[in-house]
Amino acid sequence: MAKTRVMIADDHAVLREGMRRLLEQEKDMEVVGEASDGEEAVRLVDELKPDVVLMDIVMPKLTGVEATKLIKKANPSTAILILTAYSDIRYILGLLEAGASGYLLKSARADEIVGAIRAVRSGESVLDSMATRKLLERVVNLSKETPEDKSRGQLSPREIEILRLAARGMSNRDIAEKLELSMRTVKAHLSNIFNKMRCSSRTEAIVKGFREGYVTLDDVPQGIESYEKEKI
Repeated sequence: MAKTRVMIADDHAVLREGMRRLLEQEKDMEVVGEASDGEEAVRLVDELKPDVVLMDIVMPKLTGVEATKLIKKANPSTAILILTAYSDIRYILGLLEAGASGYLLKSARADEIVGAIRAVRSGESVLDSMATRKLLERVVNLSKETPEDKSRGQLSPREIEILRLAARGMSNRDIAEKLELSMRTVKAHLSNIFNKMRCSSRTEAIVKGFREGYVTLDDVPQGIESYEKEKI
């Protein structure tokens, strides 16, 4: 199997070095380049054609949002995974609108970052649980002002269960293992969910599912603290 080609874009050299060391331990990944600012990131993606870009938000010359827009316009098949210290809802919405496939905080564990890279490489969307919660809290206010179009069809109990697990940040593989289903079955259920809800991504389905009552804030962990509590 071909390795996933990853490029790291961050203005902190220490973080780039640490991330390179982490990813080079994975047999299915290789780091093909590093960028220290947004302009360099855009240029290197054109040259190196990585599968995934691990992108910071705040960088010199071009921000992560601006760089993501330019990269996705010229290289739509390249997945952008945001790794940042910022969880501001404006950044989250801006990056999703720019075409980012995922959003993780730098407080994420090493295995979460590696898993997220594999997920966005396979076409999945990834959102940090805290970011998801902030996004849904924002939807609470927006839904009060803007009526939401209803889905074409009601979701089945199994589809609702899968949508709620997706809202918790679980990958297709995690959902399949938890529900004792095949990966193909989980993907088929997600495809049905997207069709019924007239959505094109997990994130959009989660947001719309929240507006229609399929997903609640109780389904979404509040962040790292909640994971720690679950371990106790």
